[in-house]
Amino acid sequence: MMRGTAVRVRTAAALLALSALAFGAAGCGTSSGATSKSGADAASGAAGSGSSGVTLTLGDQAKNLQTLVNASGAFKGAPYGVKWAEFEGAAPLFQAAQAGAVDTTYAADLPTLQALSGGVPVKAVAGLRNDGTAVGIVVRKDSKIKKVADLKGRTVVVSSAKGSISEYLLANALQQAGLAYSDVKVKYLLPTDAQAAFSAGRIEVWAIFGVYKAVATQQGGREIVNGADGRVSGYGFIGASDKALADSAKKPALSDALQRIGKALEWARSHPAEYAAAISKNNGASAEVAKTIVSQSYGRLVPITPEVTKAVQKVADTMHSIKVLDPNVSVADSVDAGLYTE
Repeated sequence: MMRGTAVRVRTAAALLALSALAFGAAGCGTSSGATSKSGADAASGAAGSGSSGVTLTLGDQAKNLQTLVNASGAFKGAPYGVKWAEFEGAAPLFQAAQAGAVDTTYAADLPTLQALSGGVPVKAVAGLRNDGTAVGIVVRKDSKIKKVADLKGRTVVVSSAKGSISEYLLANALQQAGLAYSDVKVKYLLPTDAQAAFSAGRIEVWAIFGVYKAVATQQGGREIVNGADGRVSGYGFIGASDKALADSAKKPALSDALQRIGKALEWARSHPAEYAAAISKNNGASAEVAKTIVSQSYGRLVPITPEVTKAVQKVADTMHSIKVLDPNVSVADSVDAGLYTE
């Protein structure tokens, strides 16, 4: 019995890390309890301080960016050093940014908005783009719920915490269906716990993301809606600390690093098998899970345009209206759009 419990715990922990990788840790919201560790490992070809004497400390989650750039070789020949600071979730990464321990951040729109709302001194400097399908609302296969309108009066379990991308999908989908957020009862549960409860039939409706959504549907769950077609913004952000942006030596290095990350994402799109193999090797994912991660991960780095800020402002306004984001954020005033151009 104890041995089986230990196996389930290890499996749950692996799934949590892999789901963060699949969605850029985007769905993690503000859940705490994640621990951080200093990233002493430099990217390939970028050890030390480089010819410029500059070293960038890049914030990462679940080895996502580090796996990508090392597999693609994107930082080879960079004239500056790169040090990785690895975290298990968005909250501790932004805590490190607050403390001045990292030069960059990496998170989905909502964790970034929450950090900005809380006064973390960062600016969004580049957008990360996917199609939104990694987020969804899943019901058990025997549920009578067929569409979002059927959720009225039901309990919806949201993972992982208040303010996650899953909660935004729920709020936006309810609004599009003519329902108020108060028309459902929301409960928050960590993905690993919710996965077990869903499989056991104790949860009927689950708003979830990433690998967890894939596993739920593989086990017979039925998706009633996902984040495509604008139901989530589809954007994440790479941010830069105000301190790094004000450093005349670091700012050009940041700009170059963004160009290299953009090229790494281009490489991943054209080399999905190699990228999946790197994920399996570095993160312990099975071949099937690694393939799912590749298909759901951010596919492009994009400049921060008015189109981007408008889409994410909608997220901010919606979450503010249901008292999840307070104070609200002016997205257009929280970016540095000049650092990355295609």
